[in-house]
Amino acid sequence: MEFIKKTTIDFIGKRKIAFIVSGIISIIGIIGIIKVATNTANMGIDFSGGTVVQLKFSQAIPIESARAALARHDLKEASLQEISGSTQLLIKTGKSVIASGPVADAITQTFKKEFPGNVFTVESSSEIGPSIGNKLKKDTLIAVVISLLGIVTYIAWRFDLKFGIGATLSTFHDILAMFAVFYVLDKEINLLFITAVLTIAGYSLTDTVVVFDRIRENLHKNLNAPLADIFNGSINEVLSRTIVTSLTTFLAAISLLLFGGEVIHDFAFALVTGIVVATYSSVFIASPIVVELETRAAGKRMLQQTQQHME
Repeated sequence: MEFIKKTTIDFIGKRKIAFIVSGIISIIGIIGIIKVATNTANMGIDFSGGTVVQLKFSQAIPIESARAALARHDLKEASLQEISGSTQLLIKTGKSVIASGPVADAITQTFKKEFPGNVFTVESSSEIGPSIGNKLKKDTLIAVVISLLGIVTYIAWRFDLKFGIGATLSTFHDILAMFAVFYVLDKEINLLFITAVLTIAGYSLTDTVVVFDRIRENLHKNLNAPLADIFNGSINEVLSRTIVTSLTTFLAAISLLLFGGEVIHDFAFALVTGIVVATYSSVFIASPIVVELETRAAGKRMLQQTQQHME
């Protein structure tokens, strides 16, 4: 079944436009990462420390009534989130301990006192201290750096150093793009988001390797053909496969986003965003970067040869 017939799109010729767009996205992503590093972004309790309690009530409670009840018990900074289609409330606060004791206990006691006729159960409860949050943030940075080093090493070994640089920059671009989207939308940065980032890094690499494999085959078959023509032809040859694979994965991710519930909503949103960005980068970023590096290297070699002849 062919959704897309044979195409002849000049992807390499559009690389300057792609580089400008990706450059803007990357700058926003870098700003987002700086905000994360300085704890000025919307940080989840995984990194900033705090308490998260999820309660299930026998009867739905208006969120404003719940917020007012918590404010009366020294918990006015708590963030409340209704879980659609249910009688559950997700309560987050940057505190783990207050004057009356652990925040989780204070939250449950508050609802028992304020809504005595509304029986509830504690679905989940977690507390993370600031020191643990800082360690998690440091470990997250290490994990991302190691993954990028692994990518450049693997691609350089399997293909060529220039291909490794292209794949690494493409993957780094995807990571920055996800940070950019979450920063612009002021979405929470937590461990689930980092999990999605590393997942998309692997997905992007897989997609890029498929394109690079076809490019390598065609480079061996057409030794004298222009580099841009080989890269364009290779990308067009695997374009149908790239789109079908991405569409299949996208449908799975969008199902999680629509039906997975509030707990994994941001995780699913990060996956959906990442799949779109990874598909774009494997076509418009990774291969054009390799062409740019090869063109500049060829230009330097010609310049050196010219200088030698003149001498």
